[in-house]
Amino acid sequence: MRRRAAAVLALLVLLVGLLAWPPSAAASLPALFEQALAASREGRFGEALPLWDRVVDLAPEDASAWSNRGNVQLALGDARAAIADQDRAIELEPASADPHLNRGTAEEALGLWPEAAADYAWILERNPEDASALYNLGNVEGSLGDWPAARQCFEAAAAARPGFAMARSSAALAAFQLGDIPVAEKQLRDLIRRYPLFADARAGLTALLWQRGARGEAESHWAAASGLDPRYRQEEWLLQIRRWPPVPVQALAQFLALAS
Repeated sequence: MRRRAAAVLALLVLLVGLLAWPPSAAASLPALFEQALAASREGRFGEALPLWDRVVDLAPEDASAWSNRGNVQLALGDARAAIADQDRAIELEPASADPHLNRGTAEEALGLWPEAAADYAWILERNPEDASALYNLGNVEGSLGDWPAARQCFEAAAAARPGFAMARSSAALAAFQLGDIPVAEKQLRDLIRRYPLFADARAGLTALLWQRGARGEAESHWAAASGLDPRYRQEEWLLQIRRWPPVPVQALAQFLALAS
């Protein structure tokens, strides 16, 4: 009789504990993790954040959960919260490269260039051919005005990952910035042949052709680029978000001013 009463009491305690959890916590943690990950991947960041909140509440030692939540925090515009989450992920998994890469991206959003460079350098010390770290370091070098170093990073990123079209485009734009026009033009044309719908290369070639006086062909490439991505009309977006060098940005702005 005492055993039966004890068993009933234990069951009641378990039920009370389950009822006290958030509604989604009754589901399995792996399922909740997948829901949060799917929302993040699909760009539903407002939905993803509370899901990641629940995941880290249930699994506070899961470095991946903290890092993923940090990425969502950044996407929602809270770079400092993103850094705090990546810090926690690094504490939990000191040898993991992903939180360093993600923290560097958040640091870039705040203009913390030395801190971001240090995170990318940490990765590259362990894997010199990490294409993402090389590319991001190139953006940092460009933001600091060191375009030869930026070009070298972009070229290394493209070599490490041959299909990395944005790295190749950034390398060409850095060459444009440095006055190496024939090389920049060849690289941009090669990219367009391989990726005809790649707006960045078409917009870059528009600026380059305009600067060297080939207005007709520049207009042709611009018609394609602007149709693919209208953000290339925005000078601030080019400088602050896409991180083009100033010479191509100025050339494209002049083209747009006269073309309109």
